[in-house]
Amino acid sequence: MNTRIALLLAGVLVAAGSGIARADDATPASDKSVPEQLVDTMTKLAHGPYKGYRANHAKGIMVSGTFTPAASAKGLSKAAHLQKGSIPVLVRFSDATGVPNIPDASDNANPHGMAIRFQLPKDESTDIVAISVNGFPAATPEEFLGFLNAVAASGPDVPKPTPVEQFLGAHPATLKFVTTPKPAPVSFTTQAFYGVNAFIFTNAKGETHYGRYRIVPLAGEKALTAEQTAKANPNYLFEELPARLKKGAAKFRISVQLAGKGDNVNDGTAVWPDDRPQVVLGTLTLKKVLPDSAQVEKSLMFSPLNLVDGIGASDDPILAARPAAYAISYGRRSAD
Repeated sequence: MNTRIALLLAGVLVAAGSGIARADDATPASDKSVPEQLVDTMTKLAHGPYKGYRANHAKGIMVSGTFTPAASAKGLSKAAHLQKGSIPVLVRFSDATGVPNIPDASDNANPHGMAIRFQLPKDESTDIVAISVNGFPAATPEEFLGFLNAVAASGPDVPKPTPVEQFLGAHPATLKFVTTPKPAPVSFTTQAFYGVNAFIFTNAKGETHYGRYRIVPLAGEKALTAEQTAKANPNYLFEELPARLKKGAAKFRISVQLAGKGDNVNDGTAVWPDDRPQVVLGTLTLKKVLPDSAQVEKSLMFSPLNLVDGIGASDDPILAARPAAYAISYGRRSAD
């Protein structure tokens, strides 16, 4: 096991909106919060910082479009964007890691990220932050930090079993995440994305359900072959997306997978069975890449806890830690 695996995972926790940890920060790790240590460690593993770029999912592209709720959506939640009528959205696709020029077909570019901002009236908004893997490698921020630190301590000259090998041997959920196949997609628009944390959805009658987001391309999921992956242009995803959208809109179906009896709603490593019912929230229609994409994405910070009435947070500790990491990182990025 080597640093490649850490880079693969480094994009998960701060999947969108993160910033840069400064290389000259001399504050002892023991005096820092876990979210700050996570940002620092992931920046180290990406060999950063890279000025002006996110610490993770640094390579990104912004798209505009609309979201149209399905009739079934309001039965699950009274959230404003799930009632009726189309609303504008901003979407950011990204590659994992804090390396701003990472090749799109690299193993390290997975999991890819998708962040959606629903633009509501009166300058209000709500976000979904998702990744291209169904599940998370750690149940708590402390566990995730322990894994990343184990990777950081496992260079090529470290005696075996290395710290990361020992960690994976003691954490089967992390090992499963690392070893799950993650083929390179043909396009960002042929990739499914998953919200790995559960939320509480409440409708107008006061009925509540726990659920996780699923975002599926209506064109179907399509991946490159091994031969195509080996020959792929380093920027093929970022070149393909604007060309595709010039020919017509790309659409995704956004649904919520409902928790069943006994399903763990506070642990992102606990993937729920596929036979759990899903409620369709609506259709996401992506129309064009923003001409000032790079400038817009630098000013935005997406957050899974940017919520509206009708959608609440679960007690998942990873979910609770994400906005704290985003805020630390965004502040550093904004100061550059």
